[in-house]
Amino acid sequence: MTTEDSRYEAVRSRDARFDGVFFLGVTTTGIYCRPSCPAVTPKRENVRFYPTAAAAQGAGFRACRRCRPDAVPGSAEWNVRADLVGRAMRMISDGVVDREGVAGLARKLGYSARQVQRQLTAELGAGPVALARAQRAHTARVLLQTTPLPVTEVAFASGFASVRQFNDTVRDIYARTPTALREASARGGHGPAGRPEARESAQHGGAAVSGVPLRLAYRGPYAKGQVFGFLERRVVPGVEEMRGEPGARTYRRTLNLPYGSGVAEIDERHARDGEGWLECRLHLGDLRDLTTAVQRVRRLFDLDADPYAVAERLGGDSALGPLLARTPGLRSPGAADAHELAVRAVLGQQISVGAARTLAAKLVAAYGKPLAVPDGTLTHLFPEAGALAQAPLGELGMPDSRRRTIRTVAEALADGTVVLDPGADREETEHALLNLPGIGPWTAGYMRMRALGDPDVFLPGDVGVRHGLALAGAEAGQAESWRPWRSYALHHLWHATTLAEETASAQKATRPGEKVRSSRAAARAAAADV
Repeated sequence: MTTEDSRYEAVRSRDARFDGVFFLGVTTTGIYCRPSCPAVTPKRENVRFYPTAAAAQGAGFRACRRCRPDAVPGSAEWNVRADLVGRAMRMISDGVVDREGVAGLARKLGYSARQVQRQLTAELGAGPVALARAQRAHTARVLLQTTPLPVTEVAFASGFASVRQFNDTVRDIYARTPTALREASARGGHGPAGRPEARESAQHGGAAVSGVPLRLAYRGPYAKGQVFGFLERRVVPGVEEMRGEPGARTYRRTLNLPYGSGVAEIDERHARDGEGWLECRLHLGDLRDLTTAVQRVRRLFDLDADPYAVAERLGGDSALGPLLARTPGLRSPGAADAHELAVRAVLGQQISVGAARTLAAKLVAAYGKPLAVPDGTLTHLFPEAGALAQAPLGELGMPDSRRRTIRTVAEALADGTVVLDPGADREETEHALLNLPGIGPWTAGYMRMRALGDPDVFLPGDVGVRHGLALAGAEAGQAESWRPWRSYALHHLWHATTLAEETASAQKATRPGEKVRSSRAAARAAAADV
């Protein structure tokens, strides 16, 4: 979408691929929409285009009540870009401006506040305050429409500094007062895809909110089975669990958030035609953590990816094309907690996924912070880096060298030698990781891909990748042509390896001789138990 004419063509065709990539304001109505808005297409001369919702709001446009442009997936551009603007957008989405202000954002980026303001405004038409304001308004709408919290509490839970600021912002963006916005939803307001939004009761005033129901939007096809399967194979007891059977699973995990702890629940449920979201419920001890919790779930499930751009680059490759056709919309899962992912990456060095899960479960039981009230099998938060930096780790039963690596990585995370914030400089972070004893290219690359959400990582030395390359008839040298989406190519290769192993196991199980041997082995095991 390099020209306004091409953007207008996307609007005329109601092309959902560009929802979140740009927004259009209609001068005759004063409303801004997503490209796929089902309303009558406005005349070309009445349309203005904006790179962000905040820019459209700053130009005086109100959010469309029909297409809900504030609820679209984020632009995948911010995941690809490693410059100041891309890093800033990732940090603003994580709530840095709400918690630390523009000065805190600038400090994390390593620039002056004036430089950050100037570059964001020049490229996006809005500065960090306006971008954060747009995000707070969306959070406020969600709380107004999905919880019975008093309006005053919604204001502060959304990150606003005052009720007056909250009221003014909601009126500016939605052309309704907060109370009117809630009442309209109660009378039958509709979500982004035209279906009534779910509701759950909530309690407040010292007690944790029972659950905020959300619909987390994504664009294009989404290979839910692959993502949930990837996470299920890596579930760490105490911190994570997977309920249900494939096709109807619910992934649950604890979250260590800036203002307290929480539990996230995400449903696999297959979408009906026209649905482009995951059903999610967030149980938070402090509603000020809502924005951060949402962004962490979005990163974990890679909901801001652009599968169309990935398919355009990889689909024409002779080796990867068939893999993409078999699993369209495959994602590259990130991490709900970057520090946790870093420790788990070290635990997984040179051992199987199952063995790494066992070690991680022991680590959680020994050093994790217990939840005040267990939630099913969820009992702990993953251990914080500071707690592991000096921990003996004798419970793990692993070589001394590996225990030293865990302590070294934990100490580097705790003292800031290694930074895994969403907006961290990826090149600098990988260099810092490789300077740590016990961290090699595989571990550093894996952390970069998942903890930092880099879409362009390739791990040629990984056993699963080598197997996948052989299955696809490809060579590692071809990976250069897969930029900037090598992380997705890697996941396709991993997925091909997993499918091949599952097929081989199924075929082996159906051989009569194997059945007999399995039955005899089971009988011997039963006798031994007796």
